[in-house]
Amino acid sequence: MVMKYETIFIVSPEVNEDDTKAIIEKMKGLVETSAQLESIDEWGKRKLAYPINDFNEGYYVLINFSSETNFPHELERVYKITDGIIKDIIIKKDN
Repeated sequence: MVMKYETIFIVSPEVNEDDTKAIIEKMKGLVETSAQLESIDEWGKRKLAYPINDFNEGYYVLINFSSETNFPHELERVYKITDGIIKDIIIKKDN
């Protein structure tokens, strides 16, 4: 069953610009190979609502996609093992 999802991940401000782009491309590629990418929106560096790992800002990226229900679990696993990502969330949207 195909569902619509939205995910936001935040890249650490300590990660340089080239590595940030590489992380974004990695996540985009993962979504494109295992799901249907609808949109990707780089919000850029923004202040965090609360400190995370002693950081007060991070680089935000929003991705909208459609996929089978098992893919978000794999995406979550990849977020957790990717150095440089300090926070992430995946939300199932109403169809």
